[in-house]
Amino acid sequence: MQLFYNSEISEDDKLIQFSREESRHIIKVLRKSSGDVLHITNGLGWRFTAEIVKADIKSCEAQIIASGKSKPRSYKLHMAVAPTKMNDRYEWFLEKATEIGVDEITPIITENSERRIIKKDRFERVLQSALKQSLNSYLPKLNDAISLTDFLTQDFIGEKFIAHCENSDRKTLKYVLAPNQDAIILNGPEGDFSTAEIEASMTKGFRAISLGDSRLRTETAAIVSCHSVAFINQSE
Repeated sequence: MQLFYNSEISEDDKLIQFSREESRHIIKVLRKSSGDVLHITNGLGWRFTAEIVKADIKSCEAQIIASGKSKPRSYKLHMAVAPTKMNDRYEWFLEKATEIGVDEITPIITENSERRIIKKDRFERVLQSALKQSLNSYLPKLNDAISLTDFLTQDFIGEKFIAHCENSDRKTLKYVLAPNQDAIILNGPEGDFSTAEIEASMTKGFRAISLGDSRLRTETAAIVSCHSVAFINQSE
């Protein structure tokens, strides 16, 4: 099954009008025609089944014939991850995290950050592509980049963790996170969080966690964090 993404659709709509780019893809590339059925999500949990009623390469239209809302996960996960030096590595994290399951992503700028400016529009497209590929119905929220200092001034709901490499009393997530609990996890840059940043985070209630004995790249550490949370919440 192929899934399309359209953020403009609501559960009350009866007709979908696709953009010029999407129309061309549907009619010319996929060779769809009137009467063919499409599956669409708005990224907010809703799934729509629609039948093409106007097979126009410039303005394709489809009539919604069925809709329903997908059941959300039993937990919410917020990943706050320092941007990587190479954009493609961060994009890989965004793609895989969307496939595994994440609700919110915040790029955080730290003392040792290798990159301080992100391409949010490009990152949004990566998330949308991963959403369609994985057949998920909930698009992760991507926040603007923010300094760790400012990030820590916010109020958060759920369990709070910071993954770092300093020698300290750190436990793996399976020992500190119970199923069905919302969580936020901080993952630092290649040079790790500074000692001052770790202490500031823990002052705000973040608990130190370990992701294993190996020193992981930023994007790898973030994926391990996502998968660990998903595994803890996996139904038997």
